[in-house]
Amino acid sequence: MTRKTYPGPLVSVSFDGEICQHAAECVRGFPEVFDVARRPWIDPTRADTEPAAERLREVIGRCPSGALEIVESGSSPAGEEN
Repeated sequence: MTRKTYPGPLVSVSFDGEICQHAAECVRGFPEVFDVARRPWIDPTRADTEPAAERLREVIGRCPSGALEIVESGSSPAGEEN
C-alpha cells in the first residue's frame, strides 16, 4: 500500500492511489481541494474553516474505494509509510 498524506490546517487528507477506483466523487464534491490539473492534486489547505473541513469530511466519506481518508489532528492514517 502506498498512502500519502497531504497536510491541512484543520484536517489532513490521506490518499492511496493503488486502491483508487477513479469514481471522481472527490473532484465533483470539492473541486477546490481536489483538482487533477494541479500538483499536488489534493490541497486540504483550501479547507481552512470548520464548515469547509466538515464538507471535506463528508466528501471523503463518499469515496467508494476507501482510497481517501481524513486524518484528524494528532492522529496518523492506517498504513502510512514513514
